[in-house]
Amino acid sequence: MSQEKLKNILEAAMFAAQRTLAVDDLVALFEGSDWTPERKAIREALATLGDEWLERGIELKEVSGGFRFQVRKEYSGWLGSLWSERPPRYTRALLETLALIAYRQPITRGEIEDVRGVSVSPSIIKTLTDREWIRVLGHRDVPGRPELFGTTTQFLQSFNLKTLDQLPPLSEIKDIDNIPDDLFAAIPLVAVVDAQPADASENDEGSADAVDGSGDDSGDEGGDELRADGETAASGAD
Repeated sequence: MSQEKLKNILEAAMFAAQRTLAVDDLVALFEGSDWTPERKAIREALATLGDEWLERGIELKEVSGGFRFQVRKEYSGWLGSLWSERPPRYTRALLETLALIAYRQPITRGEIEDVRGVSVSPSIIKTLTDREWIRVLGHRDVPGRPELFGTTTQFLQSFNLKTLDQLPPLSEIKDIDNIPDDLFAAIPLVAVVDAQPADASENDEGSADAVDGSGDDSGDEGGDELRADGETAASGAD
């Protein structure tokens, strides 16, 4: 089999799968065939594919868990009308909580509240868990054994990261107001579209359209909201 045919097979597989494929997944494509390429050959073919798509609206991106084709960020703004459902918008409180978990993991809910200065709404933790962006890593060995939260592989894939080392440099979060608004602006279109299941309610708890009657996070300034593409949205806007 020629390198060109190998490259075409890998390209077709990633478009057909519509998900991230690891090198192991790509190797498995050739099980039972007359020829099984070495992993090195597959990586070389992927590198060639990446070069060929450099000047296109689609890019081949390596993220945690493998490789995928995705819309380049600079072109995603033109494509929103292709989907009938609105991209979910997330409150600043939710994104601040996610940022603290990402940068300070493992971290407890109480430690998040100490930094933010307000209670963390249970709906925020539920939304982050339902999106599979965070998970419970264990329990702190103190009275009450509070849960320790950390990010997931899905978090890395949704935010276009291969490893946590690729997060924007932020040595220490001492003042939550210093978190930049565009901290999570590099979400690829695939995350914007897939973040909310098609059968989910538009008022999913933790989204900017949901109103949490518990009073948690009532101290958040101005009610600013961040859409899933990282842009600020006026509170209450459609």
